[in-house]
Amino acid sequence: MYAPSNPYRPFCCERCKALDLGAWASESFRVGSEAPPDDQPFGDAKLQ
Repeated sequence: MYAPSNPYRPFCCERCKALDLGAWASESFRVGSEAPPDDQPFGDAKLQ
């Protein structure tokens, strides 16, 4: 499946590659963030 001869590597097949690309392009994959709201300055010592 993940052999160097697999043309879809690191995916198992063309379908999985297309699904992953579609999810990435539609921003379905996201990394959580603890960033403050836009109206608060980042790193405000009074809020920590």
